[in-house]
Amino acid sequence: MDHVPPVMPASLRGQLTTRVPIEADVAAVAALVTEQNRRHTPDFTVDEDGLRSRMVGLKSWARRQVVVVPLTEDGTPTLDRTPLAWIALEDRATGRVGVELALSDDIPDRDSLAAALLDWAVEVGGSFARARGVELTQLDTDANELDTDKAGHLRAAGYEMVRTWLHMRRPVTAQEATSVPQPREGTRVRPVHRHESGLPVSQDVRTVHRMLEESFADHFNSYRESFAEFVQRLIENPEEAGWDQWWIAEIHRDGRWLPAGGLVAVPIPATETLGEGTYLEYLGVHRSARGHGIAKSLLHAAIADAAERGRTHIDLEVDDDSPTGADGLYAAMGWETYERTQSWHSSAPTHRAEAELYAAKG
Repeated sequence: MDHVPPVMPASLRGQLTTRVPIEADVAAVAALVTEQNRRHTPDFTVDEDGLRSRMVGLKSWARRQVVVVPLTEDGTPTLDRTPLAWIALEDRATGRVGVELALSDDIPDRDSLAAALLDWAVEVGGSFARARGVELTQLDTDANELDTDKAGHLRAAGYEMVRTWLHMRRPVTAQEATSVPQPREGTRVRPVHRHESGLPVSQDVRTVHRMLEESFADHFNSYRESFAEFVQRLIENPEEAGWDQWWIAEIHRDGRWLPAGGLVAVPIPATETLGEGTYLEYLGVHRSARGHGIAKSLLHAAIADAAERGRTHIDLEVDDDSPTGADGLYAAMGWETYERTQSWHSSAPTHRAEAELYAAKG
């Protein structure tokens, strides 16, 4: 182990401790995340299967995380204690570490505990940086614009609010299954090609990856995700990889159909107030193909698909200062902002492994 567990603040020593999550913790952490988010989003629901994967499944392998639990009366930790807090650090890519944090409202001295856990995040981020061979890694997390509690903890830990994101929603009608406009002449949109097994043809997976990477190169906080990392995320999320909701846009040039953009969508489960929907995870138009209506064509494909499936809405997220003015396009096509979130950034410098430190002391 090349870094130590979080150090509990003095006010909570003898009361709380940390340990690695176990399967039995998933439901309790889901309740914590729900409690935290329903402060600002009343119908918020947790994807418990996705959370389980991040805590104890395949996605946990790219994470370093702990839960905070009460000590027993004799001061010993046990596995049957219900978590009161959870923090997870994801080694997302070279120079990028994602931070998730959830705290129960019932914790005494919550501010001190939040500070201790976010201090530990810097330690973990430093370990990831060393493993990646970089001197500094960026720590990323987000918070709803209305969540002043989390914003206060992040600000106190030295995070800076760097961006606001618009969460937009558009209703879908059954008629749109056949009424959306066709692509412009010289352009087309098609689903990714798939084998009889349902899995996509490898070349199309590579094409979608390349379109997304090259499309977002000039966007805020863009970073390189290798094809291997992209594929690993798909392997970790087989239930989310709805290959029948992947599209490639093409443009006709020099007698050939060339890739011009890509769109990846996933289903949104129904809630107490909304039916099933579609979420647009990624939509990118290659810089060389902008101005040809590619984005509109991809959006129309997603709208028609959602209507065919009987879905009620399509959600997406966009930078409120997008260099391409994407928010204006979405608004013109019927999307409206229903929520705003913020990106908060800090950083963690690389640090030497314990073995190196011992060698230096010897």
